[in-house]
Amino acid sequence: MKLLAIHIVLAAVACVLVPAAAGQTQSGFPPAPPAIQTTKALPQAQSAPSGPSAAAKADPNSDLQSDNESTEYVYRRRVDEVNVVFTVTDKRGKFVTDLKQGDFQVLDDNKAAKQIVSFSHETNLPLRVGLLIDVSNSIRDRFKFEQDAAIEFLNQTVRPASDRAFVIGFDTTPEVTADFTDDTEKLSHGVRILRPGGGTALYDAIYYACRDKLMKATRSGPARRAIVLLSDGDDNQSRVTREEAIGMALHAEVVIYAISTNASAYKERGDKVMERMADATGGRAFFPLKLQDVATAFSEIQDELRSQYALAYRPADFAPDGRYHSIQIQARNHKNLKVRARKGYFAPKQ
Repeated sequence: MKLLAIHIVLAAVACVLVPAAAGQTQSGFPPAPPAIQTTKALPQAQSAPSGPSAAAKADPNSDLQSDNESTEYVYRRRVDEVNVVFTVTDKRGKFVTDLKQGDFQVLDDNKAAKQIVSFSHETNLPLRVGLLIDVSNSIRDRFKFEQDAAIEFLNQTVRPASDRAFVIGFDTTPEVTADFTDDTEKLSHGVRILRPGGGTALYDAIYYACRDKLMKATRSGPARRAIVLLSDGDDNQSRVTREEAIGMALHAEVVIYAISTNASAYKERGDKVMERMADATGGRAFFPLKLQDVATAFSEIQDELRSQYALAYRPADFAPDGRYHSIQIQARNHKNLKVRARKGYFAPKQ
């Protein structure tokens, strides 16, 4: 049977994946931390590979190929258009999902966008979600309840044949315990086998999940990409910095939703780190005090992922120079509405 080639032409600002010189990346970001490899032997767990070829081999059921289909995807992207997924809420925090393109204004580096190319309500666009769970010693107290809440989130969010998710547990290294799949039983198993212990390399885990997992998911077509992070935010082992991790998330067009495991009534240093990462990427940070609040946070993230808009626009002054651009999306004539989107993007460098 002949392969059917489907050419999907989409607009995005993520950089063109071109081989870079040794020791650097085409986007200007540092290379992934050397040898992010797990040494633990969890049952049926999969070590996080450090290179693209290794990641592809470790992903036989991932988005890099279509499951049981004779379909070859050729995914092309314009580099002079910017894709943004965003959320609109009213003054009570409830989602507003019935607005039109004319209700929004887009500013790129404080200049009105040259053209809005596309606009849609993204409630049905496939999800690509990475669930990142901190398994360091610092999160032991409520770990079992948080595992159960995470499993319920996956069961309620991942739609068969449409959405895909993966699970990463991290302490000093990120470890893929369930790779990209729509099978919630496999995902649940990936959560259940996690055991706390060790230090915390939070930034490395986010960097790896964005670059080696979610960025590659774009090859099979359009999808919304998100990380749901369960952690106390205290990093003491990473090789990359917080801002480098955020930069890679922006580069991969990933929205970060962070759920703090700190039970303090006051925001601790790690909470502020989680808040910074969520705010920069257009997500939200949650600070549950009670165990039940953790499940509520997962439920609110699930609702938000089904209540978003997406648009693509062309900046007024586009240049392929690798420079950071700020993004502002404003609701026209709706002063009581709040628009939440990523704060900016890095133009591709050619």
